[in-house]
Amino acid sequence: MHTPRNSDERPVMKRRTFLLGTASGLSVMVLAACGAPSPLPTPTVVPTTAPSVIPQPVAMQRTSWSVDPFARGSFSFPAVGATPEHRAALAVPVIDRVFFAGEATAATEPGTVQGARESGLRAADQVQSVAQSGERITVIGAGIAGLAAATQLRSAGYSVIVVEARDRVGGRIETVTKDWPMPIELGPSFIHNTTVNTLDDEFTALGVTTLPFSQVPEARTRTGEVVPVNPVGAEAVAAALVWAAGQPQDVSVERALVDSGENQLSASLNAEGLSEADWLEYEISTRLKMDSGSTPSEESGWYTPSPDTADDDYVVVGGYGTLLKADADALDVTMSSVVTFIAYTDSGVSLRLGAGEALSADRVIVTVPLGVLKDGAVEFSPALPFAHKGAIAALGVGVLDKIWLRFDEPFWDTSAPLWTVVGTDSDFPVWVNMLPITGEPVLMGMVAAENAVRLAEVSDEEFLASALHSLEPFRTAE
Repeated sequence: MHTPRNSDERPVMKRRTFLLGTASGLSVMVLAACGAPSPLPTPTVVPTTAPSVIPQPVAMQRTSWSVDPFARGSFSFPAVGATPEHRAALAVPVIDRVFFAGEATAATEPGTVQGARESGLRAADQVQSVAQSGERITVIGAGIAGLAAATQLRSAGYSVIVVEARDRVGGRIETVTKDWPMPIELGPSFIHNTTVNTLDDEFTALGVTTLPFSQVPEARTRTGEVVPVNPVGAEAVAAALVWAAGQPQDVSVERALVDSGENQLSASLNAEGLSEADWLEYEISTRLKMDSGSTPSEESGWYTPSPDTADDDYVVVGGYGTLLKADADALDVTMSSVVTFIAYTDSGVSLRLGAGEALSADRVIVTVPLGVLKDGAVEFSPALPFAHKGAIAALGVGVLDKIWLRFDEPFWDTSAPLWTVVGTDSDFPVWVNMLPITGEPVLMGMVAAENAVRLAEVSDEEFLASALHSLEPFRTAE
């Protein structure tokens, strides 16, 4: 999501090397092999141990998807070496007894709500093509993929039970209302590509409010100056992806930037104290990392999508979880039941739960997130075919976390709904201002990739302190 002084040189530091090289030792070797990059600006690091000038919120809610045992990440992304064929391979039934669904198996729009739901409907179709009327089908996971599959199969006359590890339905869709003046979303908040999908129409039919949300941000420097977004960073990334597409094998986005020379941007400062190199960092932090939940060193140069220029997004302000309620209410859902073992033969499937209980079924649809499969939290007997194991290993799991903050009154005076920061290292480079949307002084900040993984391990106090420091450019000048 691009949801995003004087003209001298700052002291030289390979800031771009740091930004591109996070989470990958290969990055240092790649950069060294390609020669020294252009001088880059020294990052301005604000110590989060000092108290922030931003007032304390009256309410806070955070996510930590990477350490959530039932998620282990936020969504899948195309890692280096992963291809759409890996998603297709994971979606292939195993001896027509074990079926897979979930956004990681989606043929189109992986990583999205609509992609997850379509995968559930596809898995239900696969079951119906081989199952006899009245068979017992177990669906593991009560996220949107599992609920969609279970609803279709129940309507077709099958005996369906949904087994959910959490004490709620929804999976990575989670709407919270307690202590908040309006519903807040810990999972997805937006509907993308509304010109080609119908989620906005479905919410309207359910009586859930959705509003147009422009992806044109208000960008600010660390001193709070509003600056127009310079497209040079986005152009460099786009050109690097074009270069990568012409290579004989997949390389990371980082490698594409370096080897194509597109990272060789000027570090000379303009009157606003910004350089072209700053705008490359901006594109990485506010778009690439937000879209994938990963670093450029992990992302595929072949399959990382170019920025979507369509401005047709909507924000859901009436409760994303409403999308699931009707289906969940009509189904037999067993909560707080963790499946740890799946044994399958030509004649059926046996499941073992964490508490020791056993279930049997004719067929099973597995919709647990890719991160859980990668962790090996579910054991299969016999082991999954090589194609499935290879797909699970190849596809990446990104991390994007949120913080929601409610204030007694706004400390900001901008009416822009989307905020971004440029020219400074910030854990939370993208903010959504809910005040012009809902009338409430509520902000939603986003942290992604290695910063999200790091902050997932810290206390609420440290998490909040980092967020408040990231908000300082938006404080109204006194």
